[in-house]
Amino acid sequence: MIKMRTRAIYENGVLKPLTDLNLQPGEEVDIEIGNSVRSTKGIIKLDPAIARDIADSDECTFLEE
Repeated sequence: MIKMRTRAIYENGVLKPLTDLNLQPGEEVDIEIGNSVRSTKGIIKLDPAIARDIADSDECTFLEE
């Protein structure tokens, strides 16, 4: 089983990956959903808009590209 990690945007009931997933049509996958802003809520007192900007920024990421 190959594992990969990517980011996606949820629009109109559909998750849209921000990178090419290199999958075959009809290929079944397991998905784990997470949101970095919600999972760290309350740890640091920060304006929600600034927290979202930081979470969405590509300047600092641990995901391999």
